[in-house]
Amino acid sequence: MENLTIDGQRLWDSLMTMAEIGATQKGGVCRLALTDLDKQSRDLFIEWCESAGCRVSVDAMGNIFARRPGRNDDLPPVVTGSHLDSQPTGGKFDGAYGVLAGLEVIRSLNDASVETDAPVEVAVWTNEEGSRFAPAMMGSGVFAGLFELDDIHATTDVDGVALGEELTRIGYKGDGCGDRPVGAYFEAHIEQGPILEAEEKTIGVVVGAQGQRWYEVTLTGMEAHAGPTPMARRRDALLGASRLVDAVNRLGHEFQPDACATVGMMQVRPNSRNVIPGEVFLTIDLRHPIDDRLSAMDAALREQAAAIAEEAKLDMAFEQILHFEATPFDPDCVDAVRNGADRFGYAHRDIVSGAGHDAVYVAKVAPSGMIFVPCEDGISHNEIENATAEDLAAGCQVLLHAMLEKAGAR
Repeated sequence: MENLTIDGQRLWDSLMTMAEIGATQKGGVCRLALTDLDKQSRDLFIEWCESAGCRVSVDAMGNIFARRPGRNDDLPPVVTGSHLDSQPTGGKFDGAYGVLAGLEVIRSLNDASVETDAPVEVAVWTNEEGSRFAPAMMGSGVFAGLFELDDIHATTDVDGVALGEELTRIGYKGDGCGDRPVGAYFEAHIEQGPILEAEEKTIGVVVGAQGQRWYEVTLTGMEAHAGPTPMARRRDALLGASRLVDAVNRLGHEFQPDACATVGMMQVRPNSRNVIPGEVFLTIDLRHPIDDRLSAMDAALREQAAAIAEEAKLDMAFEQILHFEATPFDPDCVDAVRNGADRFGYAHRDIVSGAGHDAVYVAKVAPSGMIFVPCEDGISHNEIENATAEDLAAGCQVLLHAMLEKAGAR
């Protein structure tokens, strides 16, 4: 067991093959959740898992579970995984690395004829990105009981297409969700930030994740002609939105260290060059690793948004659509990751995840941990996202031994 290793080249080849599905000209991928391209990636993953001897099942959220049996199949499985959907201009490692690292763990166990005490599973979670359907991490959120299945099935994209309909259309609407026991959960992921690369660390031992709040805001004024309408008589929704964008940015600076505040999406109506905008829809993302500070950011945002709307003579609909508190990961799972890094002499450091991951929701129902590896310049959610084959292999090696520590093997 001490000398058991993964095949780094096979992992890399699998990643590059998966990246051909939805490939973009700049080297990234576009595989929005539950599109035909997402279906292709799912189909390929299942084909590979079945070739590796796994039994595959799909739940009502389209979450995929590929199980390698253990000596005692009554034990709860040790699970790893991530997601295959991407941002519109996404990278080829975000999500896919965690899924295919799990597959490589199973392939390596097969190669060495290792039998685990508990079953080992690889999960693919539906709509982690939250790009096509909001909020993010829907599959793991329903699994953990944080969202209602019917509500999520009824969620629509910008074209009014319901998530449940798309699950049925691509053939990934199974039965049940959240009724599967999990003995432990690990997720391998690129860091999506610059810390590991800057400090020349190979492994990030993730001790927890930041708290997050997502909002959807609609500001409504009055469309009017851009020429005859005097400045003093305008109810310009885009002017109010611009002031709100600036306020959100200032919040991020005022609540340092570690705060992040972002307006990531905006829709202007009627979006005509000689019409004063009458309505603007925008999204706001607040993050902080300390819950009290995140709550203070929330209060300040609400106060400032209300003041901006009043000053600009706008009506405002303000809705928080996602909130999860800062999440500490299970100490034993964290130790298993740290032990794996120590065993192979990888330079490592403890780190807090600035991004949301499925592990954050799974941690509500099962002991969980994460493994980070560096990505070039800390860039992610971008087609130029990059990571080295060596670092990816190191993360997978740590994943293998963390899972064996929990699953038991001989």
